[in-house]
Amino acid sequence: MATTKKKPTIVLSPSRDIPFTQLVLSQSNVRRIKAGVSIEELAEDIARRGILQGLTVRPVVDEAGAETGMFEVPAGGRRFRALELLVKQRRLAKAAPVPCVVREGGIAEEDSLAENVQRAPLHPLDQFRAFLTLREKGQSEEEIAATFFVSVNVVKQRLKLASVSPVLLDVYAEDGMTLAQLEAFTVSGDHERQEQVFERLKTSYDKSAHAIRRMLTEGAVRASDKRAQFIGIDAYVEAGGTVLRDLFEGDDGGWLQHVPLIDQMVASKLKAESEAIAAEGWKWTEVAPDFAYGHTYGLRRLHGEPMPLTFEEEATRDALKAEFDRLVVEHEGADELPDEVDERLGELETALEAFDERPLSFDPGEIARAGAFVSIAGDGRLRVERGYVRSEDEVSVGSESDASDDDVAGEEAPTGGDADDADDTNIEVTTEPEEDEGLSPISDRLVTELTAHRTLGLRHALGEHPDAAFRAALHALTLKVFYHYGSDSCLELELKTVSFGTQAPGLNDSASAEAIRARHERWAKALPKDSADLWGALGDWDSDSRAALFAHVVSLSVNAVYETWNRRPRALAHADQLADAVDLDMTPRWKPTVDTFLGRVTKARILQAVGEAKGQRAADRIAHLKKGDMATEAETMLADTGWLPEPLRTPGQTTELAVAPSDPDVEETAGAEGETAVAEDDGVADDDDVAAMTIAAE
Repeated sequence: MATTKKKPTIVLSPSRDIPFTQLVLSQSNVRRIKAGVSIEELAEDIARRGILQGLTVRPVVDEAGAETGMFEVPAGGRRFRALELLVKQRRLAKAAPVPCVVREGGIAEEDSLAENVQRAPLHPLDQFRAFLTLREKGQSEEEIAATFFVSVNVVKQRLKLASVSPVLLDVYAEDGMTLAQLEAFTVSGDHERQEQVFERLKTSYDKSAHAIRRMLTEGAVRASDKRAQFIGIDAYVEAGGTVLRDLFEGDDGGWLQHVPLIDQMVASKLKAESEAIAAEGWKWTEVAPDFAYGHTYGLRRLHGEPMPLTFEEEATRDALKAEFDRLVVEHEGADELPDEVDERLGELETALEAFDERPLSFDPGEIARAGAFVSIAGDGRLRVERGYVRSEDEVSVGSESDASDDDVAGEEAPTGGDADDADDTNIEVTTEPEEDEGLSPISDRLVTELTAHRTLGLRHALGEHPDAAFRAALHALTLKVFYHYGSDSCLELELKTVSFGTQAPGLNDSASAEAIRARHERWAKALPKDSADLWGALGDWDSDSRAALFAHVVSLSVNAVYETWNRRPRALAHADQLADAVDLDMTPRWKPTVDTFLGRVTKARILQAVGEAKGQRAADRIAHLKKGDMATEAETMLADTGWLPEPLRTPGQTTELAVAPSDPDVEETAGAEGETAVAEDDGVADDDDVAAMTIAAE
């Protein structure tokens, strides 16, 4: 009968406490490269909670093989160094007993390697939950961070991950979701919403973290939105609003979830602000979060006087200016300013600019017939545009050429061509009045004839003096733009400033609109209040200032808008020539988004745009998507590429698109591929080129 060989019984290495003075670091320790927690941090942890894992040691023998009483440490070298540091700091006794496992036989290097290789790292989810357990047991985020030598932000991130829906955490534990995807789900704290998005993700082409964030924040308002900036995030939260935050990526302050509350708070604050403005005595105020670009066209702007500084304000301004000058002198030769100095200089500049931008004071009589527009500026500040007079509120004044009641009935029309159109038979030939012994006024007929000669003389002389002609033209156009009803010029020049009947979203807050508005305000402050003083003021200016004002005034007459009912092919062709002359680049002034372009053109044009900017392979990847999905995905892919639709391009100008040469999918005009997003198909049908240009113009 065969007998089975009995398996040997496993005998574990004995463990015992060994005084630290009898321990030495072994050269058999395989760890050579520093990694993980530093020795200093590990020493602090041991000092706080004691050593949690003993050292693996081997007896040190002499040449004869006899034990010397010393023990070398082949496994646990970092713990040994941490204990050594505590001994040097006199926080641990030299002879303090250290728990050790005494090994005999085998290879020392094998012990060291096995201890490090066979150690299973903690799953990230276990760490997240452990942090949450510590928090629930009363430890603060700061205490947890100090205990484990991480930043408070890291603790907040891990606690946020642990608070995701248990359903999603189970999926992550089974490797059904990446850490980046789990991080994206933390944007919303609503478990039901998280699970809904996860179900949508199963059937979505794009399962990226970006797509998850977009789905979770659909319909929310960015904290950087001017409405959110206007009411203030803190006030919104105090009113019961919820802010969605992303602790893992930059979120510009997050997303405000309760849109009706935002609209209500905006309306209430605008109403309160407008009541304070109306209390100044204005005849009317118009209030809205936004006004269309050009909403002040056709209204006369009152010229107010900056309010003088009080004695206290002057003293404050002088002190700030002195501090600013002192800091500039002290760091004049420095290559780089210290952070605190640079920050202080910025604060001083802002404070000094506030003194320069003084509020305007108006004549009470003018205030009584003028009004103000109250809205929100692009940066969230209150925008108040005071001093606009409607035509029906203007004071009726007689024309400079009104005739008196006893004027002769048959007076001729002024010269200049109009008189030729009259019927000769209707011209009443008048005779010169009989001589009077005293001086009598010159007859109107004779004055007309004499001034006709003078007009021709002025035309001839002005034609030979280009500088005077330029000044006269600038004077006439400036009157039209800044003085509205100014009739102080003998030049029959007209300047039309066209408003936009169809406006794209955000046109009034666009970069171009803000720049034009600021430039116009600067010129308005530089010009004299009375139109009668304009001619003299222009004469006192240097040629560069006059040229700059002329450029601004003329620029307001540009009309390069395509309109189906107003065909102007030659004017649009000249707009191309003008764009080339000024080297117009619309890249920093316009971005392709779902609202501005991609959601309002056909799928073919979306694919064409992506193909031009990112390459044909990138376009092919989204070709199967629905229109809404494709538009949203394309917005992400085209961001920061510099791509422009045809109506915004300057002929002959080459735009460098942002490309990634190392990407194999990038073709001649391609860049790195973006991420997909999900939306609904709006069913827009294909369109021809003309209609596409109309959409772009809108």
